[in-house]
Amino acid sequence: MNGRLLDDASEPAVAVSDHGVTVGDGVFEAIKVLEGLPFALQLHLDRLVRSADGLGLPTPDLDAVRRGISAVLDGTSWPMARLRVTYTAGPAPLGSGRGYGEPTLIVVADELPPSAPDVAVVTVPWPRNERGALAGLKTTSYAENVVALAEAKRRGATEAIFANLAGHLCEGTGSNVFYVVDGELRTPTLASGCLAGVTRALVLEWCGGVEVDEPIEVVDAASEIFLASTTRDVQPVSRWDDRLLDVPGPLTRAAQEAWSANEGSLLGMG
Repeated sequence: MNGRLLDDASEPAVAVSDHGVTVGDGVFEAIKVLEGLPFALQLHLDRLVRSADGLGLPTPDLDAVRRGISAVLDGTSWPMARLRVTYTAGPAPLGSGRGYGEPTLIVVADELPPSAPDVAVVTVPWPRNERGALAGLKTTSYAENVVALAEAKRRGATEAIFANLAGHLCEGTGSNVFYVVDGELRTPTLASGCLAGVTRALVLEWCGGVEVDEPIEVVDAASEIFLASTTRDVQPVSRWDDRLLDVPGPLTRAAQEAWSANEGSLLGMG
């Protein structure tokens, strides 16, 4: 935290007046690590900067972020891990107004278990606001996702999917959605309000696909659906609400194979 290595993640570290704690005024990145090497690090750091700029925070010191990453990964031996880089507005008066303190930078790493081979999802009734001030930014204001995931769990699923205010398919709480209609791989555009996922962008680069905004009901006609995210890579959807799908479908399998063939090219601190 702020250049200081802590031996115990439960050790008190963040000021109670930190704006990231009091009002969620911060941004973050979750980065997969394979055998000690971060995956797509530069793409994640680029997005961290974009999110901070969108929130009106000072530009993060990326050299400090890299030093923090090296420090927390040093000596680890996990086959797979997750890095979380959190950057907040720092100490501020209680309330929504920002203070004038230095931003807070936290880097933490922990072991990441393999993702499940497939996933059940449900549609939740609360829309994403594609016109909101935070649309498309990876901020620490995640309470909406917490509520949605609790609803998904109540309904026997592990991911919740949002439409946006226009009624178009948007995203999951921590994932982008790809689907196949008439043999064509599709995903919502960034104008839908979905996050500009690093995994999403790489799937489009390595596998192709069409970016299009359609009513969320389009998934009823989809022959295949998969989620894309840092912790899922390419994960087939085996159930959407009450509808069961055979997994993995041919385009999903092709995306998984393309992912496996290419991900090694983006491992490292570069």
